[in-house]
Order: sequence, then structure tokens, then C-alpha cells
Amino acid sequence: MALTIYHNPRCSKSRQTLKIIRDAGVEPLVVLYLQDPPDAAAILDIAAMLGTPVADLLRRGESAFREAADLPDLDDSAALSRWLAAHPIVLQRPIVIDGDSGDAIIGRPPENVLSLLR
Repeated sequence: MALTIYHNPRCSKSRQTLKIIRDAGVEPLVVLYLQDPPDAAAILDIAAMLGTPVADLLRRGESAFREAADLPDLDDSAALSRWLAAHPIVLQRPIVIDGDSGDAIIGRPPENVLSLLR
């Protein structure tokens, strides 16, 4: 099983999701996405794996989202993915990808990851 987690160690949900994965005996690739953000193409791929529009990857409660003067139209996935790549703090977290199946989940709640561990 080849799991990748886009992780923020300061986020309790992200830490809980990572613990569930490790407790299942899987050591995922941990991407500290605030230090190493996904590019626009990866964000589009993630949205496709989740089966959701890019706009659903936004943390709308973040001040960087609420105060953004340069936020593109939420229906423009390409522009929004570029914006998210430049503002990774606004990206939903954690995101876990199963590289073998191409499936992905958002770990809110953390137990969502169990669907990838079966």
C-alpha cells in the first residue's frame, strides 16, 4: 500500500489521521504541504481523485481565504488550483492518497482514512 498524506503537524485532525495510518502498520509518505506545497497540476489531480471540484478543497474559515484580494472565480478550477498552490494554508487537510488505487480522502473526520486501509 502506497499512501501519501498531505500533513500539517500543528493540526490535530492531521496528527490523528497519521496515527490511524501508522497504527494500521502502514508508513505513508508524509508531505509537509506548508513547506512543500503541491503545484497546480497536483491540486487538480487531487480534486479529481476526490471526485470534487477544486473549490471544495478550500478551508473557507482561514483568514487567508476570507481576506484574499486575488482569489479567482471559484468555478475556475485551473486558476483556483494555481491560487491554492500559492496559498497552501487554505488547502483542506489532511489529504490522504492511495497511490495504488488512485483513491483519496480528506481526513475530516480522521476515521475517513479507514476506507483506504481496507
